[in-house]
Amino acid sequence: MTPLLAPVVAAAIFNPHAKDPQILCAQRAYPDNLRGKWELPGGKVEPGEEYTTAIMREIREELRTEITLHSPILNPGSSDGSWPILNGRVMHVWLATCTTAPTHHDDHLAIRWCSFTEASHLDWLSPNIPIMKAAFQVLTEAKRTNSLRPLGNL
Repeated sequence: MTPLLAPVVAAAIFNPHAKDPQILCAQRAYPDNLRGKWELPGGKVEPGEEYTTAIMREIREELRTEITLHSPILNPGSSDGSWPILNGRVMHVWLATCTTAPTHHDDHLAIRWCSFTEASHLDWLSPNIPIMKAAFQVLTEAKRTNSLRPLGNL
């Protein structure tokens, strides 16, 4: 029997002060075959860990900041809202805001606030492209309808 792969979590961290929607894009530092590719920051869920706890931990470790989670970015083609990514894994994604300025460390070569147009010109990991597009769609609609709200206490 094949063991289940750990699910992955990511945050589409948006800049609440930007006039036009912007999200934080992260450039991978490793492994070598993915180095230089862009992604949403996040990582693997540890055994027994809740997804929301995992994404908050991953962002704290990778970007040295705390986040406030907002709405999930759901995959309409998946029964649980997850997105297929590399190596048979699935990813759960949320909109989020930072409580302090994020900083990159060993996990990323760079981080950058990007508009949709700017993000569209980055060299993304292929499975992250539809997730990035969906994040901008959800963020744009939430800003248009003034419906950006943090999730309840986690």
